[in-house]
Amino acid sequence: MPGQPVDSVIPRLLKTLSDHNRAILQAPPGAGKTTRVPPALLSTPFCKDSKILLLEPRRLAARNAARFMAAQRSERVGETVGYRTRLDTRIGPDTRIEVVTEGILTRLIQADPALEDYAAVIFDEFHERSLQADLGLALVLESQQALREDLRLLIMSATLDTDRISTLLDQAPVVHSEGRSFPVTVHYRPPERDEPLISSVTRAVHHALASESGSLLVFLPGEGEIRRTVEALEGNLPADVQLAPLYGQLSPEAQDAAIQPASTGQRKLVLATAIAESSLTIEGIRVVIDAGLARRSVFDPGSGMSRLQTSRVSRSSAEQRRGRAGRIGPGVCYRLWSESAQAGLAPFAPAEILEADLAPLALELTQWGCREPKTLAWLDPPPRAPWRQAMDLLQWLDAVDDDGAITPHGRDMQRLGLHPRLAHMVLQGRAMGLGRLAAELAALLEERDPLPNDEGADMEKRVLALRGEYPAATSGRLRRIRQAVNKWLPGNEPPAQDDEQETGRLLAQAYPDRIARRRGESHRFLLANGRGATLSVQDPLARKTWLVAAALDGREGDARIFLAAPVSGSALEQDLAGRIKTRDRVTWDERAGTMVTQRERRLGAIRLSTERLPDPPAEMIENALLDVVRERGLGVLPWCGESRRLRARLQFLHRLWPEQWPPCDDENLLATLDEWLAPFLVGRRSLADLGKLPLKHALMARLSGNQSGELERLAPPRLQVPSGQSMPLDYDADPGPVLAVKLQAVFGLSESPRVADGRCPVVFHLLSPAGRPLAVTADLASFWRQAYPEVRKDMRGRYPKHPWPDDPLAAEATMATKRR
Repeated sequence: MPGQPVDSVIPRLLKTLSDHNRAILQAPPGAGKTTRVPPALLSTPFCKDSKILLLEPRRLAARNAARFMAAQRSERVGETVGYRTRLDTRIGPDTRIEVVTEGILTRLIQADPALEDYAAVIFDEFHERSLQADLGLALVLESQQALREDLRLLIMSATLDTDRISTLLDQAPVVHSEGRSFPVTVHYRPPERDEPLISSVTRAVHHALASESGSLLVFLPGEGEIRRTVEALEGNLPADVQLAPLYGQLSPEAQDAAIQPASTGQRKLVLATAIAESSLTIEGIRVVIDAGLARRSVFDPGSGMSRLQTSRVSRSSAEQRRGRAGRIGPGVCYRLWSESAQAGLAPFAPAEILEADLAPLALELTQWGCREPKTLAWLDPPPRAPWRQAMDLLQWLDAVDDDGAITPHGRDMQRLGLHPRLAHMVLQGRAMGLGRLAAELAALLEERDPLPNDEGADMEKRVLALRGEYPAATSGRLRRIRQAVNKWLPGNEPPAQDDEQETGRLLAQAYPDRIARRRGESHRFLLANGRGATLSVQDPLARKTWLVAAALDGREGDARIFLAAPVSGSALEQDLAGRIKTRDRVTWDERAGTMVTQRERRLGAIRLSTERLPDPPAEMIENALLDVVRERGLGVLPWCGESRRLRARLQFLHRLWPEQWPPCDDENLLATLDEWLAPFLVGRRSLADLGKLPLKHALMARLSGNQSGELERLAPPRLQVPSGQSMPLDYDADPGPVLAVKLQAVFGLSESPRVADGRCPVVFHLLSPAGRPLAVTADLASFWRQAYPEVRKDMRGRYPKHPWPDDPLAAEATMATKRR
């Protein structure tokens, strides 16, 4: 076999793994790391007669790597080298290299935390940062630390932040390898203004076919774009061009055909998703056309739903794709974006763990015995909000108890290897005598929809297609779905005998939060989780009263329902009796002007029934009155002048001594209604009764006995002025109390009085005889010296009947006019 670039560093890598139990291999695409490193490890003393696990991110890459290594040994797959994927296993008694997809590692280590049969675990293409890879690494690191110090761990990648990985692995050594690549010329071909993606792609394909030699690899975001591009190109290609789609949901046979070399005298045009970015070599590719887009599933904790999001690729992905054109000789890469857009690409794509639905991860961790992710080692720990939501879902599905520990039902769910929702449905289906239908539904929802988009949302059609009773399905997908059904069927399950209502009953077990009730006569629905959803008006399901939505798009506003099944209200009442909550509510009936008591039965946000109750308990009335105040604000209470002034005095003291005096602002009073207002609602039964509340007493009840006396001393309600009158102080002002008084009433008062143990002067609003403002001062002494002479000069002619003495401090204070 010809040498590979990685061969030159394999001796150093083996020495590193002999001296350390962790290492990192950074090797560019084409270095040969995937197929050269595992066989080399077999000869090391630490491997002896043990096995090696090689993790690949995709099924196609796993099969391809196993076949290549087996062929190099002139063996069949399943002898020394084998593979395991979700629905396909080729492992024999002599197998020593097992190439597995990432979820398989999780199942192996859950069954045997020490991985006793294995000497080494290799994570290939770790830069893709799938959730399963991050989980697998976290579990292997803990196993290595607690149980298997001799277990070797190797991380391999082409583009990786090796410093972060090395730090996570306790400064594991890094081995660098050269790659085998040829120069690739990059051309930027952004679409014309408002040009659709498919048009831009087909223009680039025709240009490349005319300008370049060799086979072509086109990167598109998803299966839909691949299908539309095939339709646009078929019949418009030269006779020597073989068109081959390549995406994850193709049959293994179709995938294998896509990566085979073109026939003699032919060129190949491969239309692929990101599946072709790494781990695969497609023979004869010299031209890459990159649409620059990728599609990933993003979970929204707010809605509890995932949505498919199409976005720009990262710079590292763009480089991986470009490199595909330089594997066998100089190549060309057409990027369907501008050079300026290239500069704006993110360095790496976000790790899946930061955006994914974490319910499967949470179930695996609770099975592992881990209730808090922070106890494990992560490159990026699971985000808190999605983690909390995942644990809430597991509790709802009875997979964990109130303390977050896995239940026996949760262990049974984990063993199925399904999403927790579907695992719960399969187990419940068996208990309901609907095991076959539950397995069929789980398989249908795990795989891609076998029916075209125009077939509507009805899940029952998919079940019939799976059973061969509906003709519109895609046969390749049905074959994979039937394989999965057999995996989850109990051994003695009888033939299916069910109807469409049973489909809805089972889906309600998986998606109780997505049970939907039609809104009036429209095609819009209310989900049990409080969200809105909608169906096409033409879909027959849009006229059903009750649905269970199995697939939605998670958009803001009303989500679009893609897959659903009808269900009867009586079936929901029977199957989900434990989830139906009864609540008695007292509300204010604006029209009748009275408090009304109703008993509501709800399934989440959906109201099932309402019953009016007579003579509600006093406590419910009191709580309803508190709710009225919360909703309408404190303005609904009977604030008189005295209670308003008291509230202002208390808030004034709180500003000065926040630890000693209670706050009386709107926010705090509303937040503590149960403490200060509720005791005064006893016996009150209507809004009219609110108008009779003694708010002064309610506020004073917040104070201790000592504080009541201190209130009068520190924040007196009135101040006696030199003219003899007792004038009210206004404490609403900040920072201190205001006294509005006729100027002549304070003759003889040499200094401003102070309150709050002298901490705050009274602010005087000095008024003219007509009550108009003359001056504002907190320093009377300064006012008499500096400002009063000017005031006197301006006012004495205007108000001659009132005294304006030269010496106001020696004059008699008065509220009256001059004596004649």
